[in-house]
Amino acid sequence: MIARHWSRGFKLFLLFTVIFGLIAVLVAYNRTAWFDNRIIHFVQHSESPALTSLAKALSLVGSSKIVVTLSLVIMAALFLFLKHRLELLFFLWAGVTSHILNSILKNWFHRERPNIHRIIEEAGFSFPSGHSMAAFTVYGALTFLLWRHMRTGEARALLVTVCFILTAAIGWSRIYLGVHYPSDVIGGYAASCAWLMLSIVLFEALRSFLKKKRKG
Repeated sequence: MIARHWSRGFKLFLLFTVIFGLIAVLVAYNRTAWFDNRIIHFVQHSESPALTSLAKALSLVGSSKIVVTLSLVIMAALFLFLKHRLELLFFLWAGVTSHILNSILKNWFHRERPNIHRIIEEAGFSFPSGHSMAAFTVYGALTFLLWRHMRTGEARALLVTVCFILTAAIGWSRIYLGVHYPSDVIGGYAASCAWLMLSIVLFEALRSFLKKKRKG
């Protein structure tokens, strides 16, 4: 059981690590300019007051303020009401370490934010996108935890769809608002997906070990 989790999880972890590595190399050697500029132009070409309001709202959903607040609510529910202390540990681990990883990567690459057309101002480095990493990690971890307790395929499909749309929309908002390159957003998704896969592997392995230990 444990070996199967490690094998399957590490394959996904390695896959997304390689994807992030390729994006990081392209960014480091400034080989994403054509792609980034084309996508930014396409996204911002449809700028309107309504879309700007929507983008700002979505960006807020992926901001540290909302993500931290949501995380605290989820952790309180896991601990006080559901008594899922191991799941609480997983959620806390994924969120905190993903934030640390994002800070390390930003300081490593030192990529300046785009200056093509900024609708809002944002401080800090650009690659990988912190909003994208935070959204993917927190909403992805929440999806994983809820998935384990759902019994129907329809409910699981709806859960994954909502998570995918929300996370993708937050990434779109960062490009639309002019504070991130598309490669920042995609790189953020790849990095957080790799880290989340590794975190899930560790969680499942620990859960299986503790279950086996209790039976023994």
